[in-house]
Amino acid sequence: MKIRNATMGDVKQIHTLLNYFADKGLLLGRSYSALYDQLRDFKVCANEDDKLVGVCALHIIWDNLAEIRSLAVSEEVQGKSIGLQLVRACLEEAAEFEIDKVFTLTYQAGFFRKQGFHGVDKSDLPHKIWSDCINCPKFPDCDEEALQCSVKDILTRN
Repeated sequence: MKIRNATMGDVKQIHTLLNYFADKGLLLGRSYSALYDQLRDFKVCANEDDKLVGVCALHIIWDNLAEIRSLAVSEEVQGKSIGLQLVRACLEEAAEFEIDKVFTLTYQAGFFRKQGFHGVDKSDLPHKIWSDCINCPKFPDCDEEALQCSVKDILTRN
């Protein structure tokens, strides 16, 4: 398995993987247009046949703040640290951009807490993050949990 930056040739597989989990209500699906617009945000995990088995995005929000979003790992390879590796790759990229605070909105809070994220009040996050929420079928009754971390703290502890 190899973690790498997403390419144009990955968009259809990313779309399929994300929308599989979106159909289960576990994350927000992405349109092809949004994926092409934000392709540079995405890291992927590909197997030896170049089939994508995981995806995660680091979306820069504001000065010193980014969001980990669209984390999805194929069911057949869950439990093999692929999600952890994808999140870590995104955190390393955040460090390269000198971004120290990263947050996520998630239904998998336990996974992120194990990595060093801690709960925050959604109202403490900038209003700019809510632009994606308008497209969510659960808006305005969001039941995702907001978590945040210090990139330096996580990268130095692991």
